Amino acid sequence: MKTDKVETNEASALIDERIRELADWRGETLVRLRKIIRQADPEVIEEWKWRVPVWSRAGILCTGETYKQVVKLTFAKGASLDDPSKLFNSSLEGNTRRAIDIREDEQIDEAALTALIQAAIELNKK
Repeated sequence: MKTDKVETNEASALIDERIRELADWRGETLVRLRKIIRQADPEVIEEWKWRVPVWSRAGILCTGETYKQVVKLTFAKGASLDDPSKLFNSSLEGNTRRAIDIREDEQIDEAALTALIQAAIELNKK
């Protein structure tokens, strides 16, 4: 697999491949998160950087990292985003990034995540 920046069709194929490789709850979670992100704004671009899925629009929105016990959405400028639903539960001490750790059988508030993605897009456009 490539580790350099890869965009659009090839990146989407690499993300699909990663989901197939996982073949467990993490892959299913990544599928759900990907769908929410893409529905939040159809112009979101899928990229492949650092061996992980990256979603961008006017700059990086978030990455989708998978670990043994969590799927982590790390927002590049999360510290600058309002999070009234308190989705951010990881990387809270930093000045820039914020993350959402999702564990097996945890549900994500789709409306709140959609709002967070849209807010990240608006922040990137400024």
